[in-house]
Amino acid sequence: MAGGGGGGGGGGGGPAPPPKQEELQPHPVRDQLPNISFCITSPPPWPEAILMGFQHYLVMLGTTVLIPSILVPQMGGGNKEKAKMIQTLQFVAGLNTYLQTMFGTRLPAVIGGSYTYVPTTISIILAGRYSEIADPVEKFEKIMRGTQGALIVASTLQIILGFSGLWRNVARFLSPLAAVPLVALSGFGLYKLGFPVLTKCIEIGLPQIILILVFSQYIPHLVKGEGRVYDRFAVIFSVVIVWIYAHLLTVSGAYKNTGPTTQISCRTDRAGIIGAAPWIRVPYPFQWGAPSFDAGESFAMMAASFVALVESTGAFLAVARYASATPLPPSVLSRGVGWQGVGILFSGIFGTGNGSSVSVENAGLLALTRVGSRRVVQISAGFMIFFSILGKFGAVFASIPAPIIAALYCLFFAYVGSAGLSLLQFCNLNSFRTKFIMGFSIFMGLSIPQYFNEYTAVNGYGPVHTGARWFNDMINVPFSSGAFVAGVLAMFLDVSLDKKDSTTRKDRGMHWWDRFRSYKTDTRSEEFYRLPLNLNKFFPSV
Repeated sequence: MAGGGGGGGGGGGGPAPPPKQEELQPHPVRDQLPNISFCITSPPPWPEAILMGFQHYLVMLGTTVLIPSILVPQMGGGNKEKAKMIQTLQFVAGLNTYLQTMFGTRLPAVIGGSYTYVPTTISIILAGRYSEIADPVEKFEKIMRGTQGALIVASTLQIILGFSGLWRNVARFLSPLAAVPLVALSGFGLYKLGFPVLTKCIEIGLPQIILILVFSQYIPHLVKGEGRVYDRFAVIFSVVIVWIYAHLLTVSGAYKNTGPTTQISCRTDRAGIIGAAPWIRVPYPFQWGAPSFDAGESFAMMAASFVALVESTGAFLAVARYASATPLPPSVLSRGVGWQGVGILFSGIFGTGNGSSVSVENAGLLALTRVGSRRVVQISAGFMIFFSILGKFGAVFASIPAPIIAALYCLFFAYVGSAGLSLLQFCNLNSFRTKFIMGFSIFMGLSIPQYFNEYTAVNGYGPVHTGARWFNDMINVPFSSGAFVAGVLAMFLDVSLDKKDSTTRKDRGMHWWDRFRSYKTDTRSEEFYRLPLNLNKFFPSV
């Protein structure tokens, strides 16, 4: 029919043959991300590994400094207490990161402080029993003891769910389709920590984001041979340049007549922790005193711990993707959750004032460098412990202005969010079921937390406002997390809609992950996730 009618062949023999059309093929599905320079078990040379480990240390400092900067003034502490809290957070983060890479998931995941616990900690700060304490140092220590007790109790939730294998049973229902909103919102849901913080000092934040884009995305394509050097060490190159530039602005008096908010955000000498930090100090258990326990606060912290657990599940999936590992077996994920619970227990014992979870920004750094080596992250854990003990030196790096860190977040959180979108390759995008679950979950994961956060900003308390502050936190905190709302909603819809349809299993991508349900069914998974020293026999969930 096509080409049937007339045509002139111009007096030749028969009609001209139809033009050749190249057959169009979709991109092949990859259960491991290609083009990764170094995966989990292939470490780079030692000089490169040490420098990249230092980069991971620099990136995790953002959360480590911002959380104490938020909490310590409200707790009644000063620069001395803030410096000690930062040191303790670094020390515990290094310890937890090493344990996670050795005995947990064995993924190159940094385990650091989490913003998820901040609202619950603030709720403890505002408890009536601390309001009558006049001495600020005494008030700080008593609030810290209350936070320690709540974290110690909350740690049992993840320890039980992880080591008992209960979270393994939940993770078995997680399909690529349900994982898309969870992982995507683990990165995109943190947008408030990116450009809004960067604009608090646009003259140093904007050059930082421009430079890291130039070093990581443009120079590698322009410079032949040594371009990968600029790619892998883009954080060090860009941060050093902008940090020097910010210091020159500070010493030249550019911010001499500005307001206090601008000076705190822009100046390099307003962190207040270099002078307050001791030269050498080893954080030790119960350094603030014996922990105190309150049932309501413990329940509220357990709710925050569960939210962090869901968020960390998404971050673990992103780390596995950018480390070029196979999809995470449920049993290995459960094991990692158990060790993350141990990390929260250490946070309570040492008194960090904040719980632990997977660092999303460090997961994004894996994508930027294309180096997912376990050894690199273990080296970064060594930097965390080393600089937490040598307080003055660690305080120098911790004084990097927040807008510089926020500029890095713009890139790292975007990478983690895109890791979630990449899971769509396993799903049938021509299915209306897929489109509904994905679109509705992501939209509600953005919309519901926005409502809760706006309500809290206007009224000073969340939509759920009863006389029991702990009950309010148990409801308001989960619904303020985009990753939690999107992940739970996507998983519920995925397991409840059209399960009996014969095509549903393939539409949701479950057939792609079947081979990784147990790490022993694929030799690659066994290589990535096997515990050292034959310790697998002590973990029946595996």
